[in-house]
Amino acid sequence: MDRGTERGAPSQRAAGDGATAAGRIPLAVVVVDRDGLVSHWSRGARRLFGTAREEAVGRPVVDLLPVSGALPEDDESAPYGAYAAYDGLGPDLESSLDGRLFYPAAGRARLTAADSDRIDVLWWAYPLVGPGVERLLVLAADAGALRPEDTGADAGASAGGGAAVERIAPGFALHTDFPGAEDLARRLPEILPSMSVGEGARIVAQVLELGYPVLEFSQNDRVPVTPDWGVPRRAERKARQERAAAAALSGEPLPQDAGDEGEDLEYAAVRERLEFLNEVSGRIGTSLDLSRTIVEVSRAVVPRFTDVAGTYLREQVVAGEGFPDGVPDTTTMWHRVAVEHTDEPGRWDDVVPVGEAMPFPAHTPFFQCMTTGDPVLVPRISEQMGHMIAAQFEKRDIRPLITGRSMLVVPLKARNVVLGFMILLRHPERVEFNDMDRVTGAELAARAGLVLDNARMYTYQESVAETLQDSMLPHIAPRMSGCDIATRYLPGTLLGRVGGDWFDSVKLPGSRTALVVGDVMGHGLNSAAMMGQLRTAVQTMAALDLPPAQLLRNLDDLAQRLGEHYLATCLYAIYDPIASELEIANAGHIPPVLVRAEDGRSDLLDLPTGAPIGVGGVPFESVRVRVAPGDRLVMCTDGLVEVRGEDIGVGLATLCESAAHPAASMDDACDTIIRALNTRGGRKDDVALLMARLNGIEPEDVAEWRIGHDPREAGRARAAVREQLHTWGLGSVADTAELLVSELVTNAVRHSHSRPIALRLVRGETLLCEVDDDDHTLPTLLSAGRLDEFGRGMRVVSTLAREWGTSRTGSGKTVWFELTLPHR
Repeated sequence: MDRGTERGAPSQRAAGDGATAAGRIPLAVVVVDRDGLVSHWSRGARRLFGTAREEAVGRPVVDLLPVSGALPEDDESAPYGAYAAYDGLGPDLESSLDGRLFYPAAGRARLTAADSDRIDVLWWAYPLVGPGVERLLVLAADAGALRPEDTGADAGASAGGGAAVERIAPGFALHTDFPGAEDLARRLPEILPSMSVGEGARIVAQVLELGYPVLEFSQNDRVPVTPDWGVPRRAERKARQERAAAAALSGEPLPQDAGDEGEDLEYAAVRERLEFLNEVSGRIGTSLDLSRTIVEVSRAVVPRFTDVAGTYLREQVVAGEGFPDGVPDTTTMWHRVAVEHTDEPGRWDDVVPVGEAMPFPAHTPFFQCMTTGDPVLVPRISEQMGHMIAAQFEKRDIRPLITGRSMLVVPLKARNVVLGFMILLRHPERVEFNDMDRVTGAELAARAGLVLDNARMYTYQESVAETLQDSMLPHIAPRMSGCDIATRYLPGTLLGRVGGDWFDSVKLPGSRTALVVGDVMGHGLNSAAMMGQLRTAVQTMAALDLPPAQLLRNLDDLAQRLGEHYLATCLYAIYDPIASELEIANAGHIPPVLVRAEDGRSDLLDLPTGAPIGVGGVPFESVRVRVAPGDRLVMCTDGLVEVRGEDIGVGLATLCESAAHPAASMDDACDTIIRALNTRGGRKDDVALLMARLNGIEPEDVAEWRIGHDPREAGRARAAVREQLHTWGLGSVADTAELLVSELVTNAVRHSHSRPIALRLVRGETLLCEVDDDDHTLPTLLSAGRLDEFGRGMRVVSTLAREWGTSRTGSGKTVWFELTLPHR
């Protein structure tokens, strides 16, 4: 609804050239409560009916709007030949006022007034429902103000673009039927009495749902009614004040419009408060960052509304622990999160530092505000109250800062729960806070509370997302057998902090390491959940020492059985540092980069692309690649190299170039890649990056033997192991290693069939011992009794070894253990 003093609202024509006209008229607004008494009487009502607001509020509405009868249909004296009781939507005004209105009604009525024989009135009546006391909203206008000869000459009436009007009647229409519908709806609250945002929104919603008031003309024109409060714009009011001042200085009579200045002050004050609240609403909530939002709220009220603003939030809100439960009490801790003031710099910093947490006792106005959820107004802080408040600050004397000032404490609420409160103070020389300031402060706090709650929920959800993502991503050791590893993960910049990208490394028998990078297509919790399932499956199948192609095939089958309509790409590589070889299989993923240590050359490995996991029924192939000590393998997800609107080949070329750049460490090398690719802009996907430096294991650090099936071979194995360990200078672990090797070789001799038993020692960060035979049955820990002859061997291994394990091979099984070595 548009303010009539500023601009008119457009009309909608059923026929014609589509020209627009203003339906701006002086409008009376009357609100009736459930007892039939007037609760709001606008200035327009005073002008139309001749009764002052002080005399009207609280009186029965039927006494103030005496109905002498509807205009007869054949009343030729009525302007425009108007037809009577144009209320096809409901009863006449008299029955509406008597409380029998259950749906919107509109019409024309003849009202009697003390200074006039009759007043022909256009009226609209809306029944109101809800928790408030308001029962009926009545809008009324003087039909006489719409005479054709006044059109264009009177600021109160204009319709049909000045066309001749024969008949006019009030009616209803959807406000969306007219151009500028949003503006009509936005201005509608301005005609309502001063009330809370929630109550005003409830009435506005009902008016818009029941029908917007319109004027209907005989030409089938419809014009939305734009109320004219008669409140001058700021420039007009200023000009009128200047004219009045000039007249006073010259001794001339006051201008005719000067007498209305006092009547405009109340409306001007309301308008200024609304402008202030709208301005504040536009300044806060520009960010979902909780800290920034707190600063915005504090700075929005200083110095225009207050001189000092201190913001306190509940401990759970600051800690990001979700929505606080229960009503605050004297044990509730409140964190001071912001202090904004106009005093000299530093005056408040030492006395009330930001970041301090404290409870408040029950006798303070702060406790009253936080427990009732209502603003608390203290016109002036007395010496006694200043002393009481200062007692909360222990050795710091806060009395000089607060005594004599006006104080307003407003709660920051969301969903009827107090998240915090603001302490607003004005200088002693400034006007005290009053009841209107209390209402304004409550509205301000309500808007700020919602903004803070949005920021709090975003911060909480972001924290939950980060925790979820961190729990799903592995914490990879920087050093594995024969290789060093560095990783990076970057969340999506626009699509949330949870995604389906992951990396992993799995320790395999034979000093080998499995390196994995995968990407579940899509974003959000569903993708992250699918990623967690696939990563767990890869870990499990890698522990079975499956070849890469077989592992991807099993992973694809698993994705089909999960029944989720998700696709995922995956790159799986096994690095054998003894054989200096990579075995890699690809499932629709971007290829890895191999940086050669010999000449620094970097290339994308040529691998069979394969289909993504989840397609089903597609074979996967493995490729073996020879590597040298010092070579680096770089595996990443497409979020790092892919930018919307750009060929992915550009990103892959940049990846190769940045991966070849010399770096002091693995972490520096990863950062170089991230900087080179992340500065191009346009990245929206999350990123997983894994880099492995393939150091290899020197031949002199590996010792192997072939053992026959004779039980006496266990003794030969013990002797060979002892001799090798002394050669390596590891005599301190020789006894333990000899005992454990004897147990594994004895079991292998007992259960193997025809193929010779293989024994291997590998010296690295730990001492690795592996025994390989052709029996597929994996050993397990048994509970041996006192008289049992067997069952203690593997328990000895489990007790003395740093780690141990078993895995199946193509021809049998491998049993291994590790021992911790002294510092090399």
